[in-house]
Amino acid sequence: MQSEAPQWESWNPVTGCTHVSDGCRHCYAERFAERWRGIAGHHYEHGFDLRLWPDRLALPLRWKKPRRVFVTSMSDLFHEAIPDDYVRRVFAVMEQANWHDFHVLTKRERRMLDLAPTLPWPPNVHMGVTIESDKYVRRADALRAVPAAVRHISAEPLLGPLERLDLTVIDFVIAGGESGPQRRPPRAEWLRDLRDRCVAANVAFAFKGWGGRTQGEGGRQLDGREWNEQPPRRARPPASASDPAADQASAQQRLW
Repeated sequence: MQSEAPQWESWNPVTGCTHVSDGCRHCYAERFAERWRGIAGHHYEHGFDLRLWPDRLALPLRWKKPRRVFVTSMSDLFHEAIPDDYVRRVFAVMEQANWHDFHVLTKRERRMLDLAPTLPWPPNVHMGVTIESDKYVRRADALRAVPAAVRHISAEPLLGPLERLDLTVIDFVIAGGESGPQRRPPRAEWLRDLRDRCVAANVAFAFKGWGGRTQGEGGRQLDGREWNEQPPRRARPPASASDPAADQASAQQRLW
């Protein structure tokens, strides 16, 4: 009998963000937070303005049952306005709470690269970047230079084909369409190409759904089936290169 998979939890020691690329245009988190702007006493009384919540830092340490934790689902941990030391405090908690798996996602690959040498990278921290179109495939280059145990790509919302995406040392790809009244629907051929390349490269692939006016409206089937693959959990970070510092320098040179 298989054991029950850990439940998902969101952990937001930071809330609020600003737009950085095309995928931010119809941000679900911003839409949600701005509904509460001006309501005194509400967590989002200041809307989607960036705010640190240090009183939430220790929250995962109080969850005794293992969970999969989406870190800063209402922000971007590598936002330029978040102090370096605060990012390190978040990573220190993830290292200490080693019975959970933490999933970090960013669109700010340059800041991730800058801070990476100063951060712990325990095997329970899964690092990911959002790549919504071919314009941003450079984020995968930055991700390869980070010594994370599991590296994943979120192609959500998928806004174009990812023909130049290199899947080398990528463990997991999540793809999906945009939701909301101004959604930009993905094309089936974009998703099929991405799925087929993941299958060929032995990269786990998950399809979150087609999107719609409301989340989940379009369903989750791609070519008659649901794709729910997950990457294996690793005991230690993979050795992507003999010199991680050289990896980082090489990635930074490409990015700049």
